[in-house]
Amino acid sequence: MPDATRWVIGIDGGASQTIAVLADAATGEPLGRGEAGPSNIQAVGETTALRELNMAVAGAFRAAKQPRRPVAAAALGLAGVDRKEGLDVIRGWADLVQLAEQVTIANDATLLFAAGTPHGWGLAVIAGTGSIAFTLDRHGRDARAGGWGYLLGDEGSAFQMGLLGLRAACRAADGVGQATVLLTAFLERLGSTDPRDFIPAVYRGSWDKAFIAGLAPLVLKAAAAGDPVARAIFEEQARELARTAAGAVRLGQLDPHGLPLALAGGLVLESEAYRQQFLNELRACGVVPGTIGLVDDPVIGAVVLARRLLGLAPPPQ
Repeated sequence: MPDATRWVIGIDGGASQTIAVLADAATGEPLGRGEAGPSNIQAVGETTALRELNMAVAGAFRAAKQPRRPVAAAALGLAGVDRKEGLDVIRGWADLVQLAEQVTIANDATLLFAAGTPHGWGLAVIAGTGSIAFTLDRHGRDARAGGWGYLLGDEGSAFQMGLLGLRAACRAADGVGQATVLLTAFLERLGSTDPRDFIPAVYRGSWDKAFIAGLAPLVLKAAAAGDPVARAIFEEQARELARTAAGAVRLGQLDPHGLPLALAGGLVLESEAYRQQFLNELRACGVVPGTIGLVDDPVIGAVVLARRLLGLAPPPQ
């Protein structure tokens, strides 16, 4: 049986899914990958979050065709663990399941520094279902802005873009707001011709947070086609995301010129137009990025952090 002390586990848990990778400690080569549902403890609760974490880890061992057992080190980057009680719950779970001999737990944005910046520090921005911005300086001091969740914030996220588009469609249906092609696009997605069917879909049906975030591409498409309502939402959300990122830079007291930038999240990665609009707005806020890393698989950063616990990956420079 292979020696599990030669393995590490990296975990990326967010608002949409949880990914765990079992990797060779010496090389970082992935051996198995497991996926599960969201593990944001603030959004889905402790029971669901821990269940999904467990399923992802079990899946990684299963994919590697190995029995599950403790490894040398594990790094967990999880949304919703910024408060001490959240960290305590996750650490308690890691101890209970004997995840690893050494464990580090932090917000999922921290994975981006390891995966998307040249020396492990700078500015990291996530714009997927939710949004958040983090900074980390050369000395390990961090700061953040955003990450308030879909009720209190998440400006510049796919959810906010989808929600604002849906609200605009409803106002257009009332004859109060400006006419927009979003009304027709959303009705087609619903499979209905009656705007009032939005009500049961949102409040009693399948149009939950993730589904509404999935409407963002329709807003982007309408904006690109010249719909003024969609274009206004597109520009506003890019601006708000940039303001969040600039806020993190100010709080972290980093030099805003030439700052390494790591970007992650479906909205900012999959839409080049939105990404460029965000970068333009970021520069207008006084933050001029240096290197820009696009991180489509943040869990690789978790593997780097796990290896760093063992002294097998270089520290930030």
